[in-house]
Amino acid sequence: MRPFLETLPTVPGASWSMLNRRLDDGIPFEWHHHPEYELTLTLNSKGQRFVGDHVGEYGDGDLVLVGANLPHTWASRARPDPTQPHVALVMWFRHEWAQALGEGFAELRPIAGLLARAEAGLAFSPQVSRRARPMIESLFEAELAERFLALVRVLLLLAGDGDAEPLASTVAARDLDRADRERIDRVLLHIHTHYAEGLSNGDLAGIAALSTSGLHRLFRRHMRTSISNYVMRLRIGEACMRLSSGDQPIGHVAEAVGYHSLANFNRQFKALRGMTPRAYRALFRG
Repeated sequence: MRPFLETLPTVPGASWSMLNRRLDDGIPFEWHHHPEYELTLTLNSKGQRFVGDHVGEYGDGDLVLVGANLPHTWASRARPDPTQPHVALVMWFRHEWAQALGEGFAELRPIAGLLARAEAGLAFSPQVSRRARPMIESLFEAELAERFLALVRVLLLLAGDGDAEPLASTVAARDLDRADRERIDRVLLHIHTHYAEGLSNGDLAGIAALSTSGLHRLFRRHMRTSISNYVMRLRIGEACMRLSSGDQPIGHVAEAVGYHSLANFNRQFKALRGMTPRAYRALFRG
């Protein structure tokens, strides 16, 4: 299992880092954080993204800025083009790096406002994401100096996106020690591997090496929600993916994501999405 605190790659001669990640087998759930801000453009991939206590769906062209030390990950479910890999174009930079731009150049001050909004994560609007996509793709082919200028242009574009959607309900909890973060990491990995099979609070507490009450307190402090609510959102998120992309009967979808009662599935789905599973599926039928 990869460490919770991720050490990022460096680019010789550059003041920020980047990675062109291409995966045939899918983007795995790898819950982690780092002191850098992260801008990620995801291509040819569909699945779920997790930022702090946010659980949401993503698709081709998803563009998100994650704040410093905010836990996050993506987990893919499918490729729109199965002949091509999942792609994540990732850019990392320090708060001090972006702050220096705003302090040194009046024209770049909007970037400071963007960072403040992104502390809890930002998903950019489809319109702005489409404009940013070719800029980011060409950035990865540019030389060092032009690459830096291209990133600045991208950040200025994003700073003007008034329709960007905040993700987590609050910024990351930064008061956890290393041992507690490792406990949360183990528990989340188990939840994401077995959420459809049924989860025992006692088993999760054992994985965390805590009492059941101690795990619930730690989980709520770190994730800003209860274990049961997190699992519900994970299951409903997976159900949304299945409903929007296939013709599997709703009862089979409910069972596949861990619900043995169709009535309970319908009730929790409507509470979280504001509509029934049938109405949600109808949104994707022409």
